Amino acid sequence: MKNFQYYNPVRIVFGEGQIEQLSELVPTDARVLITYGGGSAERTGTLAEVREALATNGDRKVFEFGGIEPNPEFVTLLKAADIVNENNIDFILAVGGGSVLDGSKFVALVSSLKEADGTVSRDKAWEALISYTKNLDSAVDLGAVLTIPATGSEMNSGGVVNYSERQAKLPFGNPLAFPKFSILDPAKTLTLPERQVMNGIADAFVHVMEQYLTYPVNAKVQDAFAESLLKILIEEGPAVKQDPNNMETRKNIMWTATMALNGLIGAGVPQDWTTHMIGHELTSLHNIDHARTLTIVLPSVLRELKDSKKDKLIQYARNVWNLSVEDADIQDEDALIERAIRKTEDFFRELGLPVSLADAELDETAIDPIVTQLEAHNMVKLGEHNKNDLEVSRRILERAVMSKAS
Repeated sequence: MKNFQYYNPVRIVFGEGQIEQLSELVPTDARVLITYGGGSAERTGTLAEVREALATNGDRKVFEFGGIEPNPEFVTLLKAADIVNENNIDFILAVGGGSVLDGSKFVALVSSLKEADGTVSRDKAWEALISYTKNLDSAVDLGAVLTIPATGSEMNSGGVVNYSERQAKLPFGNPLAFPKFSILDPAKTLTLPERQVMNGIADAFVHVMEQYLTYPVNAKVQDAFAESLLKILIEEGPAVKQDPNNMETRKNIMWTATMALNGLIGAGVPQDWTTHMIGHELTSLHNIDHARTLTIVLPSVLRELKDSKKDKLIQYARNVWNLSVEDADIQDEDALIERAIRKTEDFFRELGLPVSLADAELDETAIDPIVTQLEAHNMVKLGEHNKNDLEVSRRILERAVMSKAS
């Protein structure tokens, strides 16, 4: 196991009906900006619950900003940052899924990057984004009400922002972006379309894989925890598809997605993130749901890099899928690895998710633009060994053109 420091200050408030706790969690004299997405939070009554809770126990001034996109847009977020400055906001409350939370973190971080006229500088905010916001030293306080379990953004300090004008979707992170608290009410997920639920399960699954499926460093706690999270998602994904009103299933999915990316299973272990970096370009160029880009790319990443990942792929096959070279129809370790990858693809298919570019109605002509974008965004040394150059990424995409038969 590698040396590490682990820090996570987020207060988690989990369970049905916990939005009422906002009256105690948000400072009583705060000037609050509620941020949300396309309107589902309003239609489902979640925003009404939030407003009611904030009106209790204090004299808070509440403002609202809606319309944060599923892939939060840089320009949209700067408009929210201007509202922060115009109204002297000192607390941002993100109500929604990972995109709203990610976007709100970015707003909290860049609101201080102002021009002489008081508006947020687009150039300074862009410079902050391409440097992953690591150099920013102030942020507006932030809290979250999670409505879509998927990204783990409710319990970490990072996010992703899309800048369509530059065809860029880039990650960022800063300890100042940790939420002060996050409310996780699994009942809020009951109104989600099935597509969003399945996307969330896939997103969480690949988050675990990016931190787990690298090479062994004798991190037994992290490995065992990661394998348990994967097995829970493999069990609960089909279960929630079959019985979407089962609250116990919803609870387990929500908490698993949070634990998948709160830093714990990634502490002291090598991490990959190749699948995410290539997936971001698919979203930016073709507007494919983030989670679906991950299920398209991951199987090909595992096949292309199976030699460097061999030990962990064998561990994954045995401990997650209960496969063994002793099985009658598995002749050797290569066959074991391929069977585990196919089981992964079958799991994604069972959830109605794509596993190839062809499934997303793309072909080999999509590859060159993706590679060009990876180069433009300096994604030229990806993976746990920093050796996945553009040629490796190209081979991964070539593998991803067509899915293998089950």
